[in-house]
Amino acid sequence: MTTASITPRTPAQGTPRTFTDVVRERTDALAERDAFVFLPDDGQGSVPEHLTYAGLDRRARGIASWLREHGAVGRPVLLLHPPGTAFVAAFVGCLYAGSVAVPAPLPTDQGQQLARVAGILRDSGASAVLSTGAYVPLLEAWLASVALPRVRCLATDREDIGDPTSWRAPETSPDDLAFLQYTSGSTSEPKGVMVTHTNLLANEAAIGRWAGTHEGMVVGGWLPHYHDLGLIGHLLHSLYVGGLSVQMSPLSFLKRPRRWLEMIGDYRVEGSGAPDFAYDLCLRRVTDAQLARLDLSSWRCAPNGAEPVRADTLRAFVERFSPAGLRREVFAPCYGLAETTLLVTGADPATEPTIRTVDAAALEQGVLAVGEGRTLAGSGSARDCEVRIVAPGTGAPLADGLVGEIWVRGPSVTAGYFGNEAATADCFGADGWLRTGDLGVLDAGELFVTGRLKEVIVLAGRNLYPHDIERAAQSADPSLTRGAGAAFSVRSGRADGAAGAARAAGAATEAVASVGSEREHLVLVQEVRLAAVRGGDLRAVATAAQSAIGREFAVPAGNVVLVKPGTVRRTTSGKVRRTTMRDLFLDGSLTPLYEVLEPAVRDLLGDTPDTAALDTSDTAPPSNGAPHATDPGVSS
Repeated sequence: MTTASITPRTPAQGTPRTFTDVVRERTDALAERDAFVFLPDDGQGSVPEHLTYAGLDRRARGIASWLREHGAVGRPVLLLHPPGTAFVAAFVGCLYAGSVAVPAPLPTDQGQQLARVAGILRDSGASAVLSTGAYVPLLEAWLASVALPRVRCLATDREDIGDPTSWRAPETSPDDLAFLQYTSGSTSEPKGVMVTHTNLLANEAAIGRWAGTHEGMVVGGWLPHYHDLGLIGHLLHSLYVGGLSVQMSPLSFLKRPRRWLEMIGDYRVEGSGAPDFAYDLCLRRVTDAQLARLDLSSWRCAPNGAEPVRADTLRAFVERFSPAGLRREVFAPCYGLAETTLLVTGADPATEPTIRTVDAAALEQGVLAVGEGRTLAGSGSARDCEVRIVAPGTGAPLADGLVGEIWVRGPSVTAGYFGNEAATADCFGADGWLRTGDLGVLDAGELFVTGRLKEVIVLAGRNLYPHDIERAAQSADPSLTRGAGAAFSVRSGRADGAAGAARAAGAATEAVASVGSEREHLVLVQEVRLAAVRGGDLRAVATAAQSAIGREFAVPAGNVVLVKPGTVRRTTSGKVRRTTMRDLFLDGSLTPLYEVLEPAVRDLLGDTPDTAALDTSDTAPPSNGAPHATDPGVSS
């Protein structure tokens, strides 16, 4: 029996010892070339920001001198920047100082985001905070409010930072930390992944071999700079190959998705990737008139990752945008995670993605078999690592065609979680293998990702994947926003019936069937755009969602909670935080526009009415500041 494992190609030899060495080589050789271009939001008088390699080097040396003067060598430094070139200079400045960069989202007045960044600051023990002049006074006030007034702040967009001429190269080794990548927390609290220079160089080399990148290549995107694909794929990889990175803000994309595609044509971008929802948003928001003005002929590698890749999205996007010069093979579905620096597997950008139609019932039992009912997009083969599929719980290798947990081993697997030995031992302690917590199956050397281990819904002995349930429900009515729902299960029949016990059970892996008098109940929390509800009949919308789930999966869908846009929590990469949504549901912390619940589920929550006609505003922003699939309602 052949076990489900694939071995990578041999890594390239003779690479620089550290990423800092790479940047210095590029800045010496390409001094007057543009390294980065940032496109501000459309507005009167707005012009692109340009940063040359020489300018980047000069600004980074000044920042590094300041960090050395303030005792930040070898210590974490928090980077809290709005989108723009100042972040890049701050990141390279940390490399030049031998400090450990900690990219994070700029805190806003939203409680969840403030709490997250405060947690990152305390967990990392950052000795300084870098931002821009417009935000430093606000950040200093915020630091004082969270009892951290001694943390120094620096505006990295100033021209008079430190003394660039006094800079000396740091004594950095390959095993030193390059940066901390805080996980987005889709199923747990964020943790600081320790990325060494060796990890970063190995993964950048793997990306280069996979995507065929080259010196002078133009890469473009809009993903946040604190997101691993945005940081490593769109910013640092451009530095690695000596290319040009063209960037715009996530909000600019969400307001006007066409701007991303216009940028690709205007700057002849060859590589640009995003989560699946972004391609779907372009399908829904780019008009025929705008399409007629697009030129996508330069685009030759479009990674699709960070959330389930939908075969329907791949097909529809190519069909819709091929008149603009988009090639059919441009899509490159991929799989990766922060704990492996970024890339694990990737489909060949020179061929069309692998699409398989499989037997849905067999897949629910953990077997990949030809049939009908479920379409899967392949995520390609391993690049600089080994990938193995194992039985959850035991770690026993599984044969090709059997669904299990994805384990990864190789030079891109990072050094663990910063200051968290228990979590490191749990995820990184299997003889060099990383336990990813993701479910997948290998077939003919290609990985098909099926879901998250902790999010699998087990009903009547069947393993159901929440994103499939969400997709079915969202297809039932045009008012249900695609990508803005959370399906999960709750268990009734506990001795105490308390929500706290429900949360405790929910924190464990759900890959076991109900036993005794306990019963699993499916719950869907789904955002609804009230302006699109026909006749204002939310009951009909909920019924349509229930019917769609029942038809496709033959399971009862007695619990549907309709909420306003911005309610469903997402990670910084756009993944739905289903575990968080389950906790909020059981806590009674959600404010429904309309809900229908089974009596057993209602007993877990206490007495609440079936219908809640509350705030009917349809324009709430995303609750966590992350990229969000909700249509912002701004004209294209």
